[in-house]
Amino acid sequence: MGKTTLIRRVTTWLGGRAGGFYTEEVRHGGARTGFRLVTLDGRSAVFAHVDLAGRSPHRVGRYGVDLAVLEGIGVAALRHAAERGHIVVVDEIGKMELLSAAFRHTLEEIVRASVPLLATITAAPHPWADAFKRHPDAVVQVLTPANRNRVEDAIRTWAARLLARPAE
Repeated sequence: MGKTTLIRRVTTWLGGRAGGFYTEEVRHGGARTGFRLVTLDGRSAVFAHVDLAGRSPHRVGRYGVDLAVLEGIGVAALRHAAERGHIVVVDEIGKMELLSAAFRHTLEEIVRASVPLLATITAAPHPWADAFKRHPDAVVQVLTPANRNRVEDAIRTWAARLLARPAE
């Protein structure tokens, strides 16, 4: 539906007032072979790949998942953004990311601290993700091709309102 594209457009608009990460596909010969984690401050590393399937104890489908990349780069970027008072961005909270207790714990800390969080999250049933979506302060929008622009406008309005507030 364009979740990552939407996140990237909004974070470009936010400039240095957001931190966190997004994921992008790794392709070889036209086929998806993995996923790269990219922080908003420019660090990146492959965190899931078909070549890791036999070497990693963590798997989702045909991909081996390198939790050290997620935790060492991704979780660190989330914490850094929260500490700086930026809008924390996570694309995405999905099956691979949810394998990490450190990732889940960090998101829980961010929400407890009332740090603004913009995230994409799996629509598939998952106990932790389902509970996270039910948080009283969560606003969940289902992204479709028909509502993409409206959702982007709503996110920009939300972010602009947050950024206009005086620092506490």
